[in-house]
Amino acid sequence: MSSSLSSDDVYAGLREALIGLGAEQEQITPAATFEQLDVDSLDMVELAQIVEERFGVSIKGSDVAKIASLGEAAQWISDRA
Repeated sequence: MSSSLSSDDVYAGLREALIGLGAEQEQITPAATFEQLDVDSLDMVELAQIVEERFGVSIKGSDVAKIASLGEAAQWISDRA
């Protein structure tokens, strides 16, 4: 995986995945939390699989607990890709 993957690229991928999981498009912003987007634990497992397939980054439950917003998630994934 290229180390030049920007957080904007990751955010776009997360946004697309969240829409696929049923999140409301207009609610998806960098400041949105997974809770605000009604992302439940099953959705998080699915999202973690998508992230691993698309960006080559493995997310554990303990990592998710530290991530407050979608923007933070994109930066966290970008930093590890």
